[in-house]
Amino acid sequence: MLRTLLVAFGCFEILKPQPVIDACERIGLENPEEAQLRPHALWGARLEGLLVVWLLVRGREGSTVVSTLLGMAGLVLIALPQPAVELSQRLVYENTDELELKPWIEPAARALGGFYLLVVVLSKRSNEPNPGKTAETA
Repeated sequence: MLRTLLVAFGCFEILKPQPVIDACERIGLENPEEAQLRPHALWGARLEGLLVVWLLVRGREGSTVVSTLLGMAGLVLIALPQPAVELSQRLVYENTDELELKPWIEPAARALGGFYLLVVVLSKRSNEPNPGKTAETA
């Protein structure tokens, strides 16, 4: 059930990244109306959704590189939220210096890191049997 919800969220983020970005801005910024997205920001959000869907749909057959990168990003967000937030802000917004962060931005960044780690863990745990493998080859 959780996997299905996360896949649905990833698909939504691929198709409609702006509402996801808007929600994140309302969560993390005191002045979200002043945020000026860089042209590639929507594609970055779509990529995030694609990675989530890719890992959760492919399961154990998914890319080790993708799961490693997402897992590392999750660990960095949990361990070093402030530098990660600063870097992501510089990549996403043209007017980073004008944006005011809400006081709970670090816990929110850690929660995003936890989300990334959850996706990686769920992608490694496949409850569905693989029809191409038998008990002898597994």
